[in-house]
Amino acid sequence: MLDIIKVIILGIVEGITEWLPVSSTGHLILVGDVLKPGMSDGFMEMFNVVIQLGAIMAVVVLYFHKLNPFSPRKSRKQKMLTWQMWIKVVIASVPAGIIGILFNDILDELFYKPLPVAVMLILYGVLFIIIENRNAHRKPSISRISDLTVPMLLWIGFFQMLALIPGTSRSGATIVGALIIGVSREIAAEFTFFLAIPAMFGASLIKLIKFGFHFTGAEFGLLMLGCIVSFGLSIVAIRFLMGYIKKHDFKIFGWYRIVLGGIIVISAAVQIFLK
Repeated sequence: MLDIIKVIILGIVEGITEWLPVSSTGHLILVGDVLKPGMSDGFMEMFNVVIQLGAIMAVVVLYFHKLNPFSPRKSRKQKMLTWQMWIKVVIASVPAGIIGILFNDILDELFYKPLPVAVMLILYGVLFIIIENRNAHRKPSISRISDLTVPMLLWIGFFQMLALIPGTSRSGATIVGALIIGVSREIAAEFTFFLAIPAMFGASLIKLIKFGFHFTGAEFGLLMLGCIVSFGLSIVAIRFLMGYIKKHDFKIFGWYRIVLGGIIVISAAVQIFLK
């Protein structure tokens, strides 16, 4: 029963933080360190990634019409634009896909720890504030996904690649990359949601293969529970974010990241001092 409660908490954390630019993986690592569920380290490493499938299904549900190139309610031109959007998603996914496949184990070994998470939280928090201050009086040059060119897509894809380091935030990194080149906040967030679909399915598949699909009945049940909870909270988080950024910028998330990262660094320093 205690592990069920802990998994529900982790599902809530994933659902809320996956789409807000604050690093879901980073939060899951930190919360997992506090809760310490009674599961193996290997299972928890896989759980923290595969639970994102629940979050992904929220995007599919909320944006199903926009993502569906076969919708009978779309004109021929709209269907063509949908296919073009998917091609853009694939192009932007290439950098993270290559690096993730080649260096997944190395990245996990080096950075799947609280201190690297704290550093990346602070770094991208500062970037959010700097970029939003720079863009304060600038009109976005890109207000439609169809306006994104191949160099722009690869630029955004490069930032998504950087998010392979926990604490960076996949949504945070891609939004930062998009804002730098003049993409509007709404389109930056929306394209980030769509980019997450192949990224998370790919990352989950890698983790499942690495884990070996050797689940006990209890482990499978906990994994499904985490996915269901993350799905429900993701619906809420996506709607909140899209409503929020119509009237506000991303600086509040930057400050949150800096404060949280600072708390983690101070906590780590205190633990070292007490030893």
